[in-house]
Amino acid sequence: MRIEGYIEHPVMKITIFKMDNKYSVKFETELYEQTFKARTGNVIEGLEDVKKWINPAFQQKVLDRFNQMHLQNMEALSHLQLEEDEAFDDII
Repeated sequence: MRIEGYIEHPVMKITIFKMDNKYSVKFETELYEQTFKARTGNVIEGLEDVKKWINPAFQQKVLDRFNQMHLQNMEALSHLQLEEDEAFDDII
């Protein structure tokens, strides 16, 4: 797998990879990442097609999903904290 290029974005790092007949686009923030894959063929033929695919609307949906991921993670962590606090109270 090799890096084919990047898409500039103010919040996310967007890296385009290519391996054999498949492109992978990896979106990264500080704590989370998402990857989308597409095979080369009728629609995706090269790097420029990938950049058209990963348009601003697509990027916004990825950001929305990052926000959902963060909320889900914070909720799960808060439940863990509650369980630890409750367990501590039972011990005393």
